[in-house]
Amino acid sequence: MKRLFSFLAITVLAISCLTACNSRTQETPAATNRLRIVTTIFPQYDFAREIAGGKADITMLLKPGMESHSYEPSPRDIQSIQNSDLFIYTGGENDAWVENILNSMGEKKPATIKLLDTVKTVEEETANGMEHGHDGHRHDIDEHVWTSPKNAIAIVDRIAAAMSEKDPDNATLYEQNRQRYVGQLQQMDATFRDVIGHAKRKTLLFGDRFPFRYFADEYGLKYYAAFTGCSVETEASAATLAFLIDRAKKEHIPVVFTIEFSNGKIADAISDATGARKMTLYSYHNLTRDQLEAGETVLGLMQKNIDSLKTALY
Repeated sequence: MKRLFSFLAITVLAISCLTACNSRTQETPAATNRLRIVTTIFPQYDFAREIAGGKADITMLLKPGMESHSYEPSPRDIQSIQNSDLFIYTGGENDAWVENILNSMGEKKPATIKLLDTVKTVEEETANGMEHGHDGHRHDIDEHVWTSPKNAIAIVDRIAAAMSEKDPDNATLYEQNRQRYVGQLQQMDATFRDVIGHAKRKTLLFGDRFPFRYFADEYGLKYYAAFTGCSVETEASAATLAFLIDRAKKEHIPVVFTIEFSNGKIADAISDATGARKMTLYSYHNLTRDQLEAGETVLGLMQKNIDSLKTALY
């Protein structure tokens, strides 16, 4: 019910914002004819940035350091979407606000790419010992499709095609950059397969949410976690904590993972009880401001994950 009220409020906000801002937007011509792309979160932003090669203006709505599951658009964000040539978003429960915003724009809405439409999706899976993170036993589509390099390649292909369609003058450059970037993602995929294929164990343990369902499925990994990937919970029950500690001890799991922006409390408790080392596995849904300013990339975070997996699985 809280979500419903939030969606209605956003719709009203969108309509009022567009009514107030349209004349100002139309009176202020664009400074250039560069392709304008707006993305909701970092993976889409980084993919588009790699393809654009500096030939497009790309905006990420999620502020650095912000948790993506708590994001709601501001009036400025709504105006940015309307003024864009291409809007890229994930879809799913956490992006339900998008459809309200786009519908309010009518004919003025930009071209769009919904990531969940670019790959085969799966439902969130509640593994043994995992808190549900939703009311009752309801399952939702797992939204973290980009965590699999193979899925990332399909997403990049779709983004490149849309960019070339909207900006044919730079289509050759976009295609060259797509080919280069896909080659890099293919190399990452090969490295993940080599590292995991030669590992002595195939189990990951998370004292946190688990936004790696597509990654785990792609490489045949087993996992234990406190919550599903889209859970908003931060405190695990005593039963869940006891289960994870027991698994870590029985299977001699040397690393307990957290994800970025986690408070780390559950992982700390498991680490204290088992001696397992606490490490971060990046889902790269967002970066800190320092990471963004330093030019961190999806490929860079994938390499950090490869190094972490060598510690956890060997």
